[in-house]
Amino acid sequence: MTRSMDEALAGAAVRALIAQAELTPKPGLADARDLQARATGADLLALRWSAKALAPGFAAMAAAARRPGEPTRALREELGAIGRCAEWTMARAGGDAATGPLHHGALWVMGLLVAAAALRPGAGPGELTATAKRIADHTDRGAPRRPSPGSHVSATYGAPGARGEARASFPHVRRALDALSRARAAGASETQARLDALLTVMSTLQDTGPLYRAGPPALRRVKEGAQAVLDAGGTATPEGAAALAALDAELRERGIAPRGSAALLAGALFLDGLPALAVTASSGTVAPSGR
Repeated sequence: MTRSMDEALAGAAVRALIAQAELTPKPGLADARDLQARATGADLLALRWSAKALAPGFAAMAAAARRPGEPTRALREELGAIGRCAEWTMARAGGDAATGPLHHGALWVMGLLVAAAALRPGAGPGELTATAKRIADHTDRGAPRRPSPGSHVSATYGAPGARGEARASFPHVRRALDALSRARAAGASETQARLDALLTVMSTLQDTGPLYRAGPPALRRVKEGAQAVLDAGGTATPEGAAALAALDAELRERGIAPRGSAALLAGALFLDGLPALAVTASSGTVAPSGR
């Protein structure tokens, strides 16, 4: 792998983050309807800037992974240092990293998957998520000692959080990929397939966002509402679309944003796009890092 491929992986990660941001209508989450930030406090333009600001960091993570060629503890610590710098840049570009336009969990998910893709070029999703797990299993001695909102929620409610997802080989990223394949095979549009993938994650994920906002009742409502859409046949059916609209209205009214689910969908979209990236690389061209 070369520097150009590091940049290509970074570009693929940025495009996946932007694709997740632009996906509409996402229940309770910022999307293309929120240009004035009236509902979510995070407008779409800020989301795009936040994602694009991460491109140098993702490229640096890919390069860092290439050097040892294995998921070592030293690599984990280097990725952590790069991630903290990228998070600061992201916050400067679009708002506070913890509560602003792009949840920091997305950086964690995408950084691990970018590094895994650099370590195992051409590997499939199963091997890449397993490699990401091997990186995440190492501790980062340079990580801040202060607890984050996500770690506080995890300790309070026993939710695995983003770190737990990584250490379990990203099961919800793989579930989202399966949902994408099923919806596409059933004739859904790409938007409908991605929404179904998001709802599949929401239906079972112990998302720390709703827990932080309003505790277990909020998370239970997110799960039940997402499952209701899927039980109605998904967003491609009139019944599913109606259930989605009702869930979206409720979550927005209550200020409940399942951001952890959105971050994992972005990871799935990144892995979903890697085969096309490999074809592009074999043709001798490299996709740009943003739109």
